[in-house]
Amino acid sequence: MTLSDQSNHTQTREYAVNGLDSPEPIPTIPPDQRADPAPATATPTARRTPTATLREQLGSLGSRYALIGVWLVMAGFYGVIMPDKFLSVSTAQAIFGSQSALLFLAVAALCTFVVGEFDLSFASVMGLSATIVPVLTALHHVPLAASCGIALLAALGCGGINAFFIVKLGVPSLVVTLGTASLFLGLAELISSSTIVSVSNPTFSNLALRNFLGLPLSFYYGLILCAGFAYVLTWMPIGRHIVFVGANREVARLAGISVDRIRAGSYVAASLVAGMAGLLLVATVGGFDPTASSSYLLPALAAVFLGTAIVSPGQFNPMGTFLGIYFLETGILGLQLLGYTGWVQDAFYGAGLVVAVTVASVVRSRTQRA
Repeated sequence: MTLSDQSNHTQTREYAVNGLDSPEPIPTIPPDQRADPAPATATPTARRTPTATLREQLGSLGSRYALIGVWLVMAGFYGVIMPDKFLSVSTAQAIFGSQSALLFLAVAALCTFVVGEFDLSFASVMGLSATIVPVLTALHHVPLAASCGIALLAALGCGGINAFFIVKLGVPSLVVTLGTASLFLGLAELISSSTIVSVSNPTFSNLALRNFLGLPLSFYYGLILCAGFAYVLTWMPIGRHIVFVGANREVARLAGISVDRIRAGSYVAASLVAGMAGLLLVATVGGFDPTASSSYLLPALAAVFLGTAIVSPGQFNPMGTFLGIYFLETGILGLQLLGYTGWVQDAFYGAGLVVAVTVASVVRSRTQRA
């Protein structure tokens, strides 16, 4: 009796003892007909190749910094067709040294956008602040430092008004900020008697216009503001709460975050930064026409939405706004050097806003599907 026959006989006897029907014997396969077991490595595990990883990294960089490539192409085009005008130090200084107030204003708009709010009054807040300083200093002989402090307090008050009606009373932000924008503009015209008031103070002007490494100090103020804002949003707990509220307000509330406090704080911070933009504007040009406030609204919005296509695609981010400001200015200045003046600025900002919103919507939808 072979070993397999013994095994079958033993199983049959066990079934008989337990009172069960004996199963049919297990067929025995001769050793020479048995299939060899498949080796453990017959089906290799799929692994991500270095080539795929590199391709993904290049694709991520392309989606995050494609605007810089477009910027370089645009600058190269201008440089080829008019090298003497565009490829000069004075042109670079004109691009990077003249948009600091607008950059501050764009960051003011960004303060509300990152928490999912909307503000149309920040340009009028800047105009009110820029009007208070020369009126108090030149007409009422208030010390310049005190005038700047009063202007910033007025800006904080404007933000408090917006926060009260929107957050406390629940009035839609579009209605409130559209109304307060007209209100603040009217107050600026009232205190200035609808005239341009200027102030001349070399010390105050040097705070913005003094050159450092070929660029005015105001450029570095904007860079520090954007970098500081980005640091807060990325690395500080309050910044993560802000992003959380902007992503999903109700979920953030259920997580224990004080949503209303963050919403109110965004309007106050937006008005404060807009007030600082007004001070920077007065320091740069010496005065301000309050009726020109509305002309700053569209460029700031265009830069903010254009910034969502770079650095952090689909998200409002400070460094994207920083790059968006100078991208738009490069395009406008190049067209002006080509002889297109007057209408080109409004047309370029308007088209830039439409394109920026479209790109932001496409990038955001792709990010959500991914």
